[in-house]
Amino acid sequence: MYIPKINLLTEEAEVLAFIKKYSFATIVTTKKNVANASHLPFTVSKIDQNIILTGHFAKANQQWEELLESKVLVIFTEPHAYVSPKHYESDLNVPTWNYIAVHAYGQAKIIEDESQALACLEAMINVYEADYKSQWDKMPLDYKLKMLNGIVPFEIAVTEFQAKQKLSQNRSAIEKNNIITAFENGDDNEKQISAYMKGIL
Repeated sequence: MYIPKINLLTEEAEVLAFIKKYSFATIVTTKKNVANASHLPFTVSKIDQNIILTGHFAKANQQWEELLESKVLVIFTEPHAYVSPKHYESDLNVPTWNYIAVHAYGQAKIIEDESQALACLEAMINVYEADYKSQWDKMPLDYKLKMLNGIVPFEIAVTEFQAKQKLSQNRSAIEKNNIITAFENGDDNEKQISAYMKGIL
């Protein structure tokens, strides 16, 4: 990912907070120089200083067969907003876009152990709907295993993060405040970008 130095995000805690908040991501694999992508929810954990992304494919989605071919890429991105030149002090300006994106590269491993696979599903339940866990716990094991048979759980040990926050860092204080004020009264994406912009002032 192209990242000008001014837009580079290097703090691991900030990167992890972002990917946990916007954890519905795009996983990209390649086979014979052809890229393939799917959109999946992930859970994120840190084990012995290693960042682990965990998810699962529907078994019918043949992309899972490409997981071990080479390094995989997972793209986390969510809030983004069009920036009008009307917010700038000079008329000699053009529109742009503010956004945050994290690219995570790593080596994938398919989780074949039954108990580990169930643990991955339960971790995802705890992240996305903890209240559902009590319902899940009451389900018979044979039903859970039947559901498990229809998916392919996997984990990715992250070897590299590329993180970018393009938040008008190159603009004047007046222009940044103009954008923040306008976005505070905008749609949900604009409000989120406004909050991130205020966070780096």
